[in-house]
Amino acid sequence: MENRLVRLEESFSSVKEYSSPKIIGEVNNEFVKIAKIKGEDIPWHNHENEDELFLILEGSLLMEIENQPSFLMQTGDLYIVKKGVNHRVSSENECKIMLIESKTTKHTGKVVSKVTRTIEEQSY
Repeated sequence: MENRLVRLEESFSSVKEYSSPKIIGEVNNEFVKIAKIKGEDIPWHNHENEDELFLILEGSLLMEIENQPSFLMQTGDLYIVKKGVNHRVSSENECKIMLIESKTTKHTGKVVSKVTRTIEEQSY
């Protein structure tokens, strides 16, 4: 991926589907992704070998971590889900997020659902 300025507002305007991340950049062996979340379509899943960073850019996101109390993330909040931790996210209203994930991270881990996207489908 070449050097380029990314304007988040413009990038988000081209995201048409909820729960479908789009790659907007690369840093070393990590993808920088954006996504819009609305509803409860993302299944419980984990990433066996990779941590996953969530940054809330706009709105609020319910973070559920297995065997822990759920919590609501707000604009500006950041949370790192450690590898192997079962989790899912949802939002009542549209929420805009940024994700930083290793290039080997599968969208919904080993769980395949209607929202699961391949890396090719996540390409911007």
